[in-house]
Amino acid sequence: MKKQAGFSLLEVMVVLVIIGMIMSIVAPNIMGQQEEAALDKAKLDIQQLEDAMNMYKLKNKAFPTTEQGLEALVTQTTIDPVPKRFPDGGFISKLPEDPWGNPYQLVSPGEMGKVDIFSMGPDGEVGTDDDIGNWDEEEQR
Repeated sequence: MKKQAGFSLLEVMVVLVIIGMIMSIVAPNIMGQQEEAALDKAKLDIQQLEDAMNMYKLKNKAFPTTEQGLEALVTQTTIDPVPKRFPDGGFISKLPEDPWGNPYQLVSPGEMGKVDIFSMGPDGEVGTDDDIGNWDEEEQR
């Protein structure tokens, strides 16, 4: 009679323990990189929105107000002060969402600078320590 080839329960358990140990080392590194990538994306989006705001001001001699919001970069607003010069297609084609699925916010005039453009961060709440805004760039300069 032939002996059947296969793995014993002990061998399978040893392999599972080894895989578990490897995952416990690798998983935190991957998660940390995802968080860092989300922060980098938010900073890049905010920089692009700030560039579009500066172009808006260059053409219209004023930034959009808080009431007009960032939407004023995409479609011509009817809220006063109405921009006199608005390009076809807007200053940007569409507003991005932050990495956590929330809209970026505008305060104009700003509390930290001429205009404040920011993400509410991972918690989705305004005014907490995890908010990411264009004032972060000012501090680094």
